Amino acid sequence: MTINVIFNLLAAVVLLGVLYAQQHRHASFSVRVFTGMGLGVLLGAALQALYGAASPALQTTGDYLDIVGSGYVKLLQMIVMPLIMVSIISAILKLKGINSLGKISALTIGLLMLTTLIAAGLGILMAKVFHLSAVGLTASAADVARGVYLQGKVEAAQAISLPSMLLSFIPANPFLDMTGGRKTSTIAVVIFSVFIGIAATGIHDKKPDVFASFERFIHVAHAIVMRIVTLVLRLTPYGVFALMAQVVSTSSYTDILHLIDFVLASYSALILMFCVHLAIVSGAGLNPARYVKKILPVLTFAFTSRSSAGAIPMSVQTQTLRLGTSEGIANFAASFGATIGQNGCAGIYPAMLAVMIAPTVGIDPFTLSFIAPLLAIITIGSVGVAGVGGGATFAALIVLSSMNLPVALAGLLISIEPLIDMGRTALNVSGSIAAGTVTSRVLGETDLRVFASDAELPVDSDRKAA
Repeated sequence: MTINVIFNLLAAVVLLGVLYAQQHRHASFSVRVFTGMGLGVLLGAALQALYGAASPALQTTGDYLDIVGSGYVKLLQMIVMPLIMVSIISAILKLKGINSLGKISALTIGLLMLTTLIAAGLGILMAKVFHLSAVGLTASAADVARGVYLQGKVEAAQAISLPSMLLSFIPANPFLDMTGGRKTSTIAVVIFSVFIGIAATGIHDKKPDVFASFERFIHVAHAIVMRIVTLVLRLTPYGVFALMAQVVSTSSYTDILHLIDFVLASYSALILMFCVHLAIVSGAGLNPARYVKKILPVLTFAFTSRSSAGAIPMSVQTQTLRLGTSEGIANFAASFGATIGQNGCAGIYPAMLAVMIAPTVGIDPFTLSFIAPLLAIITIGSVGVAGVGGGATFAALIVLSSMNLPVALAGLLISIEPLIDMGRTALNVSGSIAAGTVTSRVLGETDLRVFASDAELPVDSDRKAA
């Protein structure tokens, strides 16, 4: 370890100390998250200015920062499956019947698919407004390598059909899915948990003693899991700090400027789609300004971590404890939203990419004969997109190959992929929260007193009580 790396790490420790001092002074969770993000940007920019993005000292520093950043994300991923399982079983035990479960599923999934369709439309619109085209772009060595890699994945993408995707949701081996071993493991665990919950309610009258024991067990398990969630979420400001520092320090500003039109078009579409989410929430009778204030910490984490699945625990707690959404609906929306109907990764991105690449093979992307099948493929293909890094690439492969477009050209965007992916992931999480919030409101399950309150997450209230 060189003296430069030691100096860099000491600077990071000092900034982490600032975050700890904020926690000790009982600063609100939101304030600490945004402070962590700001300090991460400052450290990352300073490191790149001193060493350059490709510096060995910077790479070594990033490896140590990764212990905090990626370590935090892994802790969140650690509790995703237990949280989904106990929360959904607990919620089903409280439901009045299977009809309620059916309504929740239909409304949640329907909203996710509908918003993905709208997102794809906005992606096409912004591609036209910014005159995006891959014609004439020069490919670097990294871009070419990425293109070759994508081309090799086409066969796997083409082999995927809607029936095979739906079959993959069925948990043939629930213990494998609890390890997150498949792209659709999250939904598979949801389905397995639903079966357990339904089976338990079925013995309520026949074996009340057994049901009471099981219900008590789930209650205890749920309390323990939620306590773990609270402990992990306390680390959020530190994780956001480290993740943001890494992103800023390793970004190529030259590449960003070279593809600035795509960056601007992408974020314009993302912002417009976020406004659509607010309009839907507002249409359900909720104050959009208060709604935004309550979900910003979750979106900040999603932005820095680039993990929709990793944001599930914070999303569930935010929905239940800050938005007043019922627990069962919050878990359904967060779990399904991490895999189905991702507005950013599966909606906007593949739509813009298809419009951008189509002119290279002589296709006018702004004709009905191109747009209609594109929207249909994007909406259907959004089912089962993984909620971890790479989900957008997988969605793009499905769409481009289905539209007979050259997938290798998608590699031209490799240099700005992390920057775009941050916004896409935040929008994915926003979409799942909006779906849960509206579903809960439509079904009359929203606790408006919670929504109207200024309550923070337990990471604050629990600490103050101590």
